[in-house]
Amino acid sequence: MSRTDLNLMVIFDAIMKEQSITAAAEQLAMTQPSVSNALSRMRHQWHDPLFVKDGRGVKPTPFAEQLWQRINNPLADIQQALAPPEFIAQQARRQFRIALTDGMSGILWLPLRQHIEQHAPGIDIYAVPYKADGETLLLNAEVELVVDYYPGRDRQIRSEAQFDNHFVCLMRPGHVLASQTLTLTRFLAQDHLLVSLSGDPRGAVDTQLQQQHQQRRVAMTVNSFSAALEILRDSNLIAVMPLSVAMKAIARGELVAKPVPLVVPPAPISMAWHIRQQRDPGLSWLRQTIAEILTALDSQCRQALQALHK
Repeated sequence: MSRTDLNLMVIFDAIMKEQSITAAAEQLAMTQPSVSNALSRMRHQWHDPLFVKDGRGVKPTPFAEQLWQRINNPLADIQQALAPPEFIAQQARRQFRIALTDGMSGILWLPLRQHIEQHAPGIDIYAVPYKADGETLLLNAEVELVVDYYPGRDRQIRSEAQFDNHFVCLMRPGHVLASQTLTLTRFLAQDHLLVSLSGDPRGAVDTQLQQQHQQRRVAMTVNSFSAALEILRDSNLIAVMPLSVAMKAIARGELVAKPVPLVVPPAPISMAWHIRQQRDPGLSWLRQTIAEILTALDSQCRQALQALHK
């Protein structure tokens, strides 16, 4: 389809909707003679009068009716793609799929739901399991967002850093180390729990220990942060986990947090999406909402870290 043809169809669509040359011109921000001239070109090109006078307006011919039925929906799709409709959260009815680990869902899902209940009751949020496959999920349009550690580099993906997930060592309040300074020697002498989505009993802590020619005993792995918190509450295992994941359990007195006695780089948490939805107003609203929630969480974690290292 040539550019001229598309322009003519946009004008034709406006006349069909308004049933008036004058009203169509006003809608298109064109002069009435310009619209009349375009209509003459349509009549010549499509070999049909298209519209006949009907009082102060015009009435489409049978050919015009049939043509409009074929082009109306495609034109609407094009116009929506080029100028997305305004997103009004309070009135919106929409579903979003977000890829994240259960650790991130544990800290994000409740405040996000509370915000939705108050400001966007028609929005549905679906969690999709995330196992470092965020790039594939976004490229295949299986999710709209990835909210977690995202190391992807595909040029079709946009990402935005949210916060650094700092690690602490966790244990139950009655643990032998709960009232002691956690030295590296004491740390290595304990049985450890590791959250591993793959089942591999080695993580970032083990990589750091190896560089120091040290080794710990990973006595158990689990593929869920929520399960790890429950195990730690009722066993003598200790675990190095993100502070953000354990904040509530620590605040309730269910777990004790200690500084990790070696350097473990924090995990950068990002929000990633495909460029195909860069201008999606609904997704922009969701991204902003999540960013505000995570900013507040980051502030709480920073305060807790400062208190922990005093």
